[in-house]
Amino acid sequence: MKHNRQENFNTFTRKFRPWKLVALFEVSDDKANVIAVERFIKRQKSRRFIETLCDENHQLSGILAQLVRAPNLRD
Repeated sequence: MKHNRQENFNTFTRKFRPWKLVALFEVSDDKANVIAVERFIKRQKSRRFIETLCDENHQLSGILAQLVRAPNLRD
């Protein structure tokens, strides 16, 4: 993962490297739907919400119901 190897940038999240991909979702081919879902998730500002979203046993509802978990998660 390229973003884990860049050492010459001083970023806020640098101290949390290496990043680990926990979940991957597909939303839609429609860019407007993708942006709406992304904005909804970011507005929650909750670590607990993100952890629930990444829990594969949790049933998604509302605007998040259109998320489709990618079947194979790779490191």
